[in-house]
Amino acid sequence: MKMKKISFGLNIFMLSILSFSAFAEQPVTVPIQRLSLDMATKAAQAAIKECRKLGVQVAVTLVDRGGHPQVVLRDVLAMDLTLPISRDKAYTAMSFNTPTAGLIKRLEHANSIGKIEGVIAAQGGLPITAAGTLLGGIGVSGAPSGITDEKCAKAGLNAIAADLDMADF
Repeated sequence: MKMKKISFGLNIFMLSILSFSAFAEQPVTVPIQRLSLDMATKAAQAAIKECRKLGVQVAVTLVDRGGHPQVVLRDVLAMDLTLPISRDKAYTAMSFNTPTAGLIKRLEHANSIGKIEGVIAAQGGLPITAAGTLLGGIGVSGAPSGITDEKCAKAGLNAIAADLDMADF
């Protein structure tokens, strides 16, 4: 009986050491890639410029991987309402790592996710990725059509695509 208790105790001790070593293998910190302010600003300004060419004034928001706004620009005549909508589009694209246009049908049917504050299924939000790494999202709001919003968001991403391709990840 005493031998079984010792064996059982030894097994528990060994199991706890193995469990601890599994946790010890993880790094103390985790590096998270983010766009620089210059790159985020360059993308936002390119989106505004594209929309101006199309005759519309919009708001553009870029969020980082944590969903926090990094750059927010609103053109002179864009309505105030475009600010939270552009943010929600960027946040949604980043959260789902997919263009918001693709979420419209996913969120309309009975089995869709519930309504969550900050999540919007409207065209005009795109994830920002490079080398398989999610960096954030860009959202545009204010054009009469989500198609135009998305076209402007793509122009923003295209403005930094070469820089992202050259970045070290």
